[in-house]
Amino acid sequence: MKNVFLYAIATSVFIACNSRGDADNESSTKPESASISKAGSDTANSTSAITSSDFSITEIMSDYLKLKNALTNDNAKSASEAGNALVAGFTKLETNSLSTDQKKKFTEISEDAKEHAEHIAANAGNIQHQREHFATLSKDVNDLISTFGTEQKLYQDFCPMYNDGKGAIWISETKEIKNPYYGSKMLTCGAVKKEF
Repeated sequence: MKNVFLYAIATSVFIACNSRGDADNESSTKPESASISKAGSDTANSTSAITSSDFSITEIMSDYLKLKNALTNDNAKSASEAGNALVAGFTKLETNSLSTDQKKKFTEISEDAKEHAEHIAANAGNIQHQREHFATLSKDVNDLISTFGTEQKLYQDFCPMYNDGKGAIWISETKEIKNPYYGSKMLTCGAVKKEF
């Protein structure tokens, strides 16, 4: 009986992580899936998007993507270095061109994001701990993009298996799924949820 139960769980995990493959096969003959939405619909908040000439999160995104790629490659040391760079990027970003409300929103997001980036930087020997903080950091970065926009095409991806099946998002520069929460163990687990 135990073996049947374990087999059922293993099959469910396999199906959940590989359901993306079926969607990819269908999408090769159909237009973009309706489940992928544009970021503009998420910016319905009191903070309007900022033009790139006034304010840019490009450097922050570059450091975040280095961090994401390090975790994807199971490289805790590189993730730590990218975490330090991300903290520095948030600290030095000039916000003088922002309105009072926009500065407040940026401060709320950046303070939380810096805290999680600091944890990632301080834990070069514990990739699981880094990944736990990366999940919350990714929510902060998602909020940053939704609020201030991005100069490059990005994707919000989702892993349904992470955090005991509660799932977690991350931001990627490529449409191809490369999972930073499981790295080489389940590299392609996940799906694109939104396009920025």
